[in-house]
Amino acid sequence: MEIDLGLVVGFVGGAIAKAGTTFTSFSNPEETLVTSGFLGALIAGFLGGFVILFLKKIFRFMPKSLEGIKTILIYPVAGILLIAIIMLIINPFIAAINTGLNNFLFSLSGVNKVILGAILAGMMSVDLGGPVNKAAYTFGTGMLAEGHYEIMAAVMIGGMVAPLAIALLASFFPRKLPQKERQAGLLNYIMGLSFISEGAIPFASADPIRVLPACIIGSSVSGAMSMAFNCTLMAPHGGIFVLPLIGNAGWYAVSLVVGSFVAMGIMAAFKKNVWERKR
Repeated sequence: MEIDLGLVVGFVGGAIAKAGTTFTSFSNPEETLVTSGFLGALIAGFLGGFVILFLKKIFRFMPKSLEGIKTILIYPVAGILLIAIIMLIINPFIAAINTGLNNFLFSLSGVNKVILGAILAGMMSVDLGGPVNKAAYTFGTGMLAEGHYEIMAAVMIGGMVAPLAIALLASFFPRKLPQKERQAGLLNYIMGLSFISEGAIPFASADPIRVLPACIIGSSVSGAMSMAFNCTLMAPHGGIFVLPLIGNAGWYAVSLVVGSFVAMGIMAAFKKNVWERKR
């Protein structure tokens, strides 16, 4: 129940953040509202959970017989009131940061844009679904809402490289993997094309020193190429299944293939053969 209440409070905070409402806007209806965008909504989501936890501590003195009143009336009403006050206070500051970030991203071109794509795509292979991966993905989806479709394209291509590189390694250099892992490696074609980075986790866990750096480099190459070719993506997920929503899809595919082969080549160069074919 607390999770549901946190979601409700977070949704309300996110709506206020998106609307750009502040205390001064109530007294001056003519004031131009500046939305705090995905940053404000993201912060509101976290604050929603903390607000509910705070209210639980404040009202823990109430007897258990009144538990129903707390969850039905006190927590949602007080939670929405508190998140509204908080967001009205911090909205101007977050809006300024969000505006500055958007202006910075819109000003990127040439080399700077390519570097950003390489960094974000590389982050997707650092921990393959962990905090660093999720930070890059959250940034990409947030920028998607702001209209920066090329950033989401770089993020997704970065997350597809690692499993595809493992699958390619299993296909072209099967002796680099234990026999029992080869079949699982081939299944990563599906995982990679579906944008499921976690498919590479077992192989990265077994040999992180050789696998992770190779995947990070390959992902960075793909992300940089995606940015250089001005590829765009208007969906937050889907892999190859959202191909119609990808701008410059041909060059996007080329970028994905190049980065995947780069990662595979590095792994093949540094990994030792672990089994020999029977003659």
